[in-house]
Amino acid sequence: MGLSVATVNMMEHSVRFGGTVPHDVEMRLSMAAASYRDAKTTEVLLLDAQALDPTCLPVYFALYKFYFYRARLAEAEHITLQALVAAARQAGFCEEWRQLTPDTANWAATGEPQHFYLFSLKALAFIRLRRGSGDEARTILAKLAELDPADTVGASVISALATATAGAEAQ
Repeated sequence: MGLSVATVNMMEHSVRFGGTVPHDVEMRLSMAAASYRDAKTTEVLLLDAQALDPTCLPVYFALYKFYFYRARLAEAEHITLQALVAAARQAGFCEEWRQLTPDTANWAATGEPQHFYLFSLKALAFIRLRRGSGDEARTILAKLAELDPADTVGASVISALATATAGAEAQ
C-alpha cells in the first residue's frame, strides 16, 4: 500500500523546511519519508538524523510533525521545545519566547533560524491547544502576533482555532 499524496508532500516538505541539510542527514530524512507508514523505522531514521546533526533545524521540523501526526503530543512538544532552543542559538537570541520583542531579530527573514523559531512557536501553540492548554496556547499566539504582525508563519489559523476553542470552553 503506497503513501497518500498528502503524507508524501508533508514529509518532502519536512526534509527541506528550516534551512540546509547535510547529505547524510538528508538521506535519512528521505528514507524516513519513504518509510512513513512504518512508524518505528521512521522514528529511528529521524532520531538518527538528529544524532548526526543536532543543529539541523529541518530534522526538528520532521520530528515534531512526525510525533504530532501520530498523536504523540508530549513527544511533539518536547521536540518543539528543543527546536526553539536550537533556532534561538543559531539566530543569536534568548530562547525564552516571553522575553522576545519585535526588535530582537528580523522576524520576516524567511529561510533564517528566527523564522524557523516563529514557525516552531506556532507549532508549540497548536500542540498546547491540542493538549488542552488553551490559555497557554493563546498566550503564545498573542506573542506570535506581536513578533510576526504580517503573519508570515500562518499563526492566525491556529489563533482562530484557539478562539473557537475558548468559546466552546466557556459554554
